[in-house]
Amino acid sequence: MTLEDSRVNGAPAGLTGDTADLLQQMIRNECVNDGTKASGHEFRNAQTLAAYLGDTGFDVARFEPAPGRESLVARIEGTDPSAPALCLMGHIDVVPVDPAGWTRDPFAGERVGDEIWGRGAVDMLNLTASMAVAFRQLALHGPRFAGDLVFFAAADEESGGEHGIRWLAKNEPDAIRADYVLTENGGLHNGAHVGVKVAEKGVAWHRLRVRGTAGHGARPWRADNALARAAQIIQRLTDYRPAPRLDDLWRLKVATLDVPDDLRAALLDPARLDDCLGTMPNKNLAAYLHACTHTTFSCNVVSGPMKTNVIPGTVDLDVDVRSLPGEDADEVRAHLVAALGDLLDDVDVDIFLHQPANASPTATPLWDSLQRAVNQRFPASRIGPELAVGLTDARIYRDLGAVAYGAGLFSPTLDPSDYARRFHGDDERIDLESLALSTRFWIDVVSDFLG
Repeated sequence: MTLEDSRVNGAPAGLTGDTADLLQQMIRNECVNDGTKASGHEFRNAQTLAAYLGDTGFDVARFEPAPGRESLVARIEGTDPSAPALCLMGHIDVVPVDPAGWTRDPFAGERVGDEIWGRGAVDMLNLTASMAVAFRQLALHGPRFAGDLVFFAAADEESGGEHGIRWLAKNEPDAIRADYVLTENGGLHNGAHVGVKVAEKGVAWHRLRVRGTAGHGARPWRADNALARAAQIIQRLTDYRPAPRLDDLWRLKVATLDVPDDLRAALLDPARLDDCLGTMPNKNLAAYLHACTHTTFSCNVVSGPMKTNVIPGTVDLDVDVRSLPGEDADEVRAHLVAALGDLLDDVDVDIFLHQPANASPTATPLWDSLQRAVNQRFPASRIGPELAVGLTDARIYRDLGAVAYGAGLFSPTLDPSDYARRFHGDDERIDLESLALSTRFWIDVVSDFLG
């Protein structure tokens, strides 16, 4: 399918039109997850998807572990209970937005030329909508497959899945059972290669409670100001430079990069890697490559009982820590000790979300199906394994024993660095050609793998 043969009078039509329409509605539902239990409101997108899938003749189940925090699961049962089941999984929540940084209303879901604009257009309502369209198409017009096909629209992915996949895995595991899973965020072209995420960094969200002594803001001389000490801690974590770790997955990634040989050699040299990334003109690419090879610390939230005329006695810092494959909790702690030094004595450490890195093998039938599906649209392209540096629900499925990949298929004109910048960023948008390619891609993969 191409963009050109998916139009009627200039507007997207057919499956592409269905995906675009569904994406626009899901953006407009404004399912913003700010990390609190009362946020998310994923029931809106769950209702939209339930209505869209309602005429397939297959059961569509909805699960609500907390008010408004709904996930949706649909399953087409196969003819052979012993055959492997495949799940298409997308999340239906989005991160908060600052409208001041946007050119357009982030929740209008506008079509501007050949693009759909809005929060979630990239992360990841585009893929969730295309999965739903592919699932409906297969349910209504496809053959009965040997194995089950599952569509899972998950709540709360953006805050760790407590009200989404983690709750279902604990309380309703049979509902989401699958042997193989496809989710975000692969499908981007890099020269002759198309990336597939096969592994994911670990996440260890830390809350650092910085202690001081409360006092009056009019008498700051020699005060023990917790906020001032927190500023020192933030600076030390920002300046921390751990040594890179280069593993086999990194070497495979570098082999797919369309870069000169001297740059490739520098990327494979631990002694030169950081200097190379520090001078790379493409900052978005450099940030991703740095995250692939380093444990990272990002200080993102400051909170506490603060008032302008009160010197704070305590301040909480929320730090997003992402660990490399092979690193355990003790190694993450060692990084924190190395970064903070003597300031660690003034901090109480609470790890409120911890999930180690995990990975799936590539020697699987699904990997082969992904390759064949890519080649239906791009005969010369090869898929390449990559590390996901962000948090996805794939890690939970891997812990349940499934093989999980971050996949998709996007337009070769979509620059990977520009696409990455739109994740959690301003002016998030996706092109119609990518919607067309992704929708057909899921149909091609499912038909090949289950057929």
